[in-house]
Amino acid sequence: MNILQRDKQIEVISALCEGVSIRATERLTGIHRDTIMRLGARVGAGCAALHDKTMRHLQVPRIELDKAWSFVGKKQRQLKPGDGMDKGDQYIFIALAGSAKAIISYRVGKRDTFNTRAFVTDLRQRVLGAPEISADAFQAYPAAIDLAFDLECEIGQIEKHYKVEPAKEAARRYSPGQVVSVSRHQVVGLPTQISTSYVERQNLTLRMQQRRFTRLTNGFSKKLENHAAAVGLYVAHYNFCRVHEALRITPAMHLGVMDHIWTIGELVDAALVSALPQNAPTPPLRRAPITVIKGGRE
Repeated sequence: MNILQRDKQIEVISALCEGVSIRATERLTGIHRDTIMRLGARVGAGCAALHDKTMRHLQVPRIELDKAWSFVGKKQRQLKPGDGMDKGDQYIFIALAGSAKAIISYRVGKRDTFNTRAFVTDLRQRVLGAPEISADAFQAYPAAIDLAFDLECEIGQIEKHYKVEPAKEAARRYSPGQVVSVSRHQVVGLPTQISTSYVERQNLTLRMQQRRFTRLTNGFSKKLENHAAAVGLYVAHYNFCRVHEALRITPAMHLGVMDHIWTIGELVDAALVSALPQNAPTPPLRRAPITVIKGGRE
């Protein structure tokens, strides 16, 4: 059990939500990095439980799907036979509401058929009606969506074609190649807008707000459990606490699942309550005054 004072817990989680690394948070707060990692893992797991019970019965007309690459322990090419599935490349599957900009569903795992189907099945359990879905050209998407939604949706896929470059230059490049053309395909029905621009922009926010996802650093996750907890913390903070620049409110408020902008203190309290065993006594939540933010950047 973490015995940090509440203001220290808020200070640590605030730093982690703003892209500060574990060791930098240690230097800023004076709290040992092991304590910071334990608190982050616990709050992150609670945020995942909070998201699971909150983001349900949503009326979302349009959804965008995408994946963000990451790795745990070592990159895929460095894996050894005994490393197991917890190491190497781990993708963050994300379903984003087109108008509300909210993360409806997410999953951390390998880029394979099993995780794709589990991700889309979870998405189906959270949304109502027959939404319009846009996705990239990943081949596992159409069958997974068909299985989960039973054709109660419209599906479009966008495929980007990149400039062919010599192998030597491609190996030294750390960003996607130059896009030379884009093709759109109507897979099911007649989707009116086939685009993944919003969710791709959200992936940039993920890399900026969580240090574990910043490329070319040594701040990558060493354990899959902590990696998943960091994603859970990011999603809850993004949906409940972070005022979107275009919306001027949080995505959760735009969806109608929340009525005010959450503070970090409220997020920590709710996450720690959600992380408790079901038979454990529930401590009272502290409700901060409602704050209205006008203007400012996202």
